[in-house]
Amino acid sequence: MYAVIRTGGKQYRVAPGDVLKIETAAHENGAIEFADVLAVSGSEGNFEQELTGAKVTGTVLGQGRGEKILVFKFKRKKQYKRMQGHRQAFTEVKINEVLVNGKSFTA
Repeated sequence: MYAVIRTGGKQYRVAPGDVLKIETAAHENGAIEFADVLAVSGSEGNFEQELTGAKVTGTVLGQGRGEKILVFKFKRKKQYKRMQGHRQAFTEVKINEVLVNGKSFTA
């Protein structure tokens, strides 16, 4: 059983019990809900036809910043070099439940 959700401009394939790192998202009291569900499958290859009211709920485990990446700009023969670092903020979420058409799938 899995669902495809969209958050932070990306799509994620999630199942109950999965832990994933998403872009920083608003949550209340450690609970987060994803209403933008693109697809739900109860078994491999079979998708639910009606997705009105489908949602995925999860628990926020923590927040942090990812690994540092280096952005390096260079123009040869022009004595031009620039280096900048970047660390993307993330929210770590554990998926608890997938709700669709009155059916609930949990871990």
